Amino acid sequence: RKLFFDTHALVCLLEENGFTTQQSEVVVSALVKIMNTNLDVIYKDMVTKVQQEIALQQVMSHIGGVKKDMIILEKSEFSALRSENEKIKLELQQIKKQVMDEITKVRADNKLNLNLEKSRVKELVTSYPKSIFILIYSIHAQQDRALTQTDRKIDTEVADLKTMLESHKLDNIKYLAG
Repeated sequence: RKLFFDTHALVCLLEENGFTTQQSEVVVSALVKIMNTNLDVIYKDMVTKVQQEIALQQVMSHIGGVKKDMIILEKSEFSALRSENEKIKLELQQIKKQVMDEITKVRADNKLNLNLEKSRVKELVTSYPKSIFILIYSIHAQQDRALTQTDRKIDTEVADLKTMLESHKLDNIKYLAG
């Protein structure tokens, strides 16, 4: 791109104002060279519309690529969280089953022990005189108190285990919500 103007009119104007023809032509020639040099410098820093559109398309394609990468990363992150959540659910179910099995086993053991003690006491009652029976009855009462305390401890432990299980459930829910 060049800037065009009427150099002959400028030469005539300079001659009217006291310049010789040769001086006027040299001044106009110098002005044209300076203007062309300045325009070259200015246009060197400028971008054409085609170059600008190409650059814009390149930027848009890069943005599209980044969007695709983000979507893929997001999906993979969600799938990782889902699989981790499933693992935690399975672990919780296993822990719950173990706790329930332990509770059932402890209760069965206690019932068995209690029944054994009752049958033993009945045997003793039938085989010994009343004075021994009173002694055995007091021992049996002590054992009943001990069994009651043991039952309370077991119930407390069961309640603690249930509380811990609920706490793990809440932690899992918080984790999932996060």
